[in-house]
Amino acid sequence: MDMYTCDSMPSSRSEGSARSKLLSLAGMSKSYSPTVCALNGLDLSIEPGEFITVVGPSGCGKSTLFNIVAGLEEPDAGSEIRFLNKPVNKASELLGQVSFMPQRDLLLPWRTVIDNAILAIELEGKRRADARRIALDMLPEFGLAGFENQYPNQLSGGMRQRVALMRTFLFGRDLMLLDEPFGALDALTRTMMQRWLLDVWQKHRRTIMFITHDVEEALFLGDRVLVMTARPGRIKLELPVTLDRPREPDIVTSPEFIRLKRELLIAIEEESRKSFAPTPSAGH
Repeated sequence: MDMYTCDSMPSSRSEGSARSKLLSLAGMSKSYSPTVCALNGLDLSIEPGEFITVVGPSGCGKSTLFNIVAGLEEPDAGSEIRFLNKPVNKASELLGQVSFMPQRDLLLPWRTVIDNAILAIELEGKRRADARRIALDMLPEFGLAGFENQYPNQLSGGMRQRVALMRTFLFGRDLMLLDEPFGALDALTRTMMQRWLLDVWQKHRRTIMFITHDVEEALFLGDRVLVMTARPGRIKLELPVTLDRPREPDIVTSPEFIRLKRELLIAIEEESRKSFAPTPSAGH
C-alpha cells in the first residue's frame, strides 16, 4: 500500500458543523514522499470530555495522526483543523496546546518522581515550589503517595507509567493524546492500569485520544472506537461503545462486549489483509 499517493483517493469529508467540537479534522492528508502517503482524506471530530480509542493495522498512520494533532508535524496542503472552535492555520500552532504522552515514559533518570511529574509545568514557568505543592496533592490519586523521592530506576513499569500520566494530567490541557501507554506492561498490570485510568478520567473528564493495538482495551476504555484503514490511513469505522459506565473487569465476558469485539476484529482484519497485500510491480 506504500505506493499510494495522497491525491489518489478522494476525501470523505462531511459538511457537518464543527462549532460544538473540541477538535475537528477534515480532509487530513500527510505524505512523506511522492510515493509514500501516511494519511489521505481523514475526517474526524471529537466532543469535549470524550474518551476516544484508535485502532488499526500496523503502519496505518495512527502515530502520524497524533504527531499532527500535537503540532509536531504539518499535514499536506488542503487539510483542515479546528481546535477549541477556532481554525488552525498550521499544526505547529497546536504545539503546547495539547498534552501528548508517547509510548515510552521518557522519565529523566536524575529527577525524582515528584520532579519528573512537574517537568512540563515547570518548563511553562511555574515556580518549582508551587508546582511541587500541586503535584504532592495529586500523588495519592495516581497511586504514588510515599514515592515522591524515588528515582525512575526504583519503580516498576506500571509506576513509571503513572508518573508519566501524572505529568500529562498536570500539563492541564483540554485534549490528551496517549500513544499506547500500556503496551509494554504485563497483562495483569495493564488491566489494573486501564481501570485506574478510567477512574482518573471520570474524575477529571479530560478529552482523551488513546492509541492501542488491543481490541479489548479499546472497548473497555472508549466511548467510541475509531478503526483506521491500511495505509493511506482514513477512518474506516466509528464504533460507539454502548457499554454502561463505570465498567467492571467482568464486562469483557458480556454478550454486548463480545458482539462489539467481533465487529472490530472483522474491520481490522479486512484492513490488515490489505496492508500485507503485495505491491503491484511498475507497469502492471
